[in-house]
Amino acid sequence: MAKATTIDAEAGANHRRGRSWRDGLLVASASLMGLTLYLIFFWVPTELNLGVSQRIFYFHVPLGWLGMLSIVIVAIASITHLVTGKEKWDSLAYTAAELGVVFATLIIVTGAVWAKPVWGVWWTWDAKLTTTLILWFIYVGYLMLRAYSPRGSQGARYGAVVALMGAIDAPIIYLSTIWWRGAHPENNVPQDLDGRMALTFLVSLIAFTALYAYVLLERYSLRRTEAALDEVFQRTA
Repeated sequence: MAKATTIDAEAGANHRRGRSWRDGLLVASASLMGLTLYLIFFWVPTELNLGVSQRIFYFHVPLGWLGMLSIVIVAIASITHLVTGKEKWDSLAYTAAELGVVFATLIIVTGAVWAKPVWGVWWTWDAKLTTTLILWFIYVGYLMLRAYSPRGSQGARYGAVVALMGAIDAPIIYLSTIWWRGAHPENNVPQDLDGRMALTFLVSLIAFTALYAYVLLERYSLRRTEAALDEVFQRTA
């Protein structure tokens, strides 16, 4: 009884510490996002050639970075789960995939909104666009596979294969403008940015990354709770 009480006390302390970290990250990400919006719409100068449409850059590029990062997290967490057998890594992989499909969708949407005034079309089969669309299908495929495949290690193994395909696609997306000539500039981030533009981009990148980390931790915590409830239900069924 005393041992069980000690374990419960430690679990409660860990939960409170985790909650404090997430609350702090929420405040930080909200503050940074507010600062980012101010810089984008009121402080940073308007680009001479692209005009107001260039401001989408400060949203589009951070979303692209996080969309690619997320699939790498899915792949690493999936492999770690298969090696260790610990369910927490599978929960992390699934959570990152859920966020990844959201960010990949936003990449495509913001890219289309930016492309219309710049190129005159909503979509073109540019190498970077095509490989990004492939990443979106990989995310969707992973989530569908996990939803309909058998529970347990078999579904996790299938998902890990799909995640590895996505992890291979991520660097291809990044390097596509170097390998193939297309509508996108060769440099993913222009090297000749005005000082205020560079600062705004840096703040935006940090803000979106902080927001991603907060949502990831919250969804991961919820996913772990869901897994614990499923386990209890299976034992009592």
